[in-house]
Amino acid sequence: MLTSEERTEIEAEIAHYEQKQAACIEAMKIVQKHRGWLSDDGIRDVAEIMEMTPAELDSVATFYNLLFRQPVGRHVVMVCDSVSCWIMGYENIRQYLMDKLEIGMGETTQDGRFTLLPICCLGNCDRAPAMMVGEDLHQDLTPEKIDAILEKYA
Repeated sequence: MLTSEERTEIEAEIAHYEQKQAACIEAMKIVQKHRGWLSDDGIRDVAEIMEMTPAELDSVATFYNLLFRQPVGRHVVMVCDSVSCWIMGYENIRQYLMDKLEIGMGETTQDGRFTLLPICCLGNCDRAPAMMVGEDLHQDLTPEKIDAILEKYA
């Protein structure tokens, strides 16, 4: 069941579109923002208000890589693995993050603080390597910068 806050935010998004189904990604992002991830129940809740089937919504959610269909940590670290980031040291940055957080790609730290995921491009090629933590973009990464960045996310 959608909370009144979720419903209000979703209805505000729907108002921007001629067909409510066009707002389905934004609606799922709203539910994810409030619940941390998009569970099967969340999909069903959004499907009802969007007048779509859960299967239709799930097909969108599993295609869109910023919708999380499994629980994630409080902070999702997305490491850009584009060609530019590869050239500028992605492999070393990825390995440093995995060692520092003691997890592999796609895993969450034991304390539930961080989930580490790849992302195909952050559009920050001139400042590679890059990563995002939540909605915060970090660029020109080095191990020292990563240490300082991760300390900011309690």
